[in-house]
Amino acid sequence: MKKLVLMLIVTLFLGLVVSCSKQENHTGDMPKMVDVNLSVNPNPGEPNKPITFEAKVTQGKEKINDAEVTFEVWRSKDTNHEKIAVKHSEDGVYRLEKSFQKEGTYYIVSHVTARDMHNMPKKEFTVGSPSEKEDAAADHSMDGMNMDDHKNN
Repeated sequence: MKKLVLMLIVTLFLGLVVSCSKQENHTGDMPKMVDVNLSVNPNPGEPNKPITFEAKVTQGKEKINDAEVTFEVWRSKDTNHEKIAVKHSEDGVYRLEKSFQKEGTYYIVSHVTARDMHNMPKKEFTVGSPSEKEDAAADHSMDGMNMDDHKNN
């Protein structure tokens, strides 16, 4: 009789352990990636007239309103990159309006951190007449980039 009760307790315990481990597997599903749709309007722009940059941040169908967003802007072949922290505008959109005095080819990278993920799409745009483009193989947006820079702005 004692052996039967002991076997029943061991079987129930093993059943409990197995069912708990199966539930843990379902909670470990990978979250959807944070998507950033970066837009430049108008492109091409005109010198001394504002250009609007927008980063639409989503995760699946959800609009993310609490991301940390920094726009990094520079003229082609220029080593000076301007980093500008932006706040949430509406419905997952982070917006910056900026004017440029000098004509040429420019680049913008939106550094977006949300939900423990980082996404940084890059766009090329023109102000007035285009200038020489950067080497496509070189990634100048990361030169000297301190990932904590956007928190200090």
